[in-house]
Amino acid sequence: MDHIADRDTKQSMIRGLTRTCPRCGKGHMFDGYLSVAKACDSCGLDLTPQHADDGPAYLTIVIVGHLLVPLLVPAYKAWDWPPAVMATVFSGLAIVLSLFLLPRLKGALIGFQWAKRMHGF
Repeated sequence: MDHIADRDTKQSMIRGLTRTCPRCGKGHMFDGYLSVAKACDSCGLDLTPQHADDGPAYLTIVIVGHLLVPLLVPAYKAWDWPPAVMATVFSGLAIVLSLFLLPRLKGALIGFQWAKRMHGF
């Protein structure tokens, strides 16, 4: 184990954010929206050892909450919208932002696991 070269964590996480293979950066990491491919279609990296579990969902909730909650009061004061309109607008923003972030954060987490040789990578 002492002679195994370190993997670049930052680069593999950036590749994960772009939903590509953490090793080569060319192949697709996902078969669908969130289902991880069995292997990279470019370099053949086995992606089955990944265990992202609930981590990406928790990170998504934290990020979306920290982005939208501080905007609620200033937006309400600036536009003076009725509460139902505010709830609809901010709920829609939360859904869109969550759907955008979730697969990217899952890819970054898988890239981190690969770089740190976690779970059999």
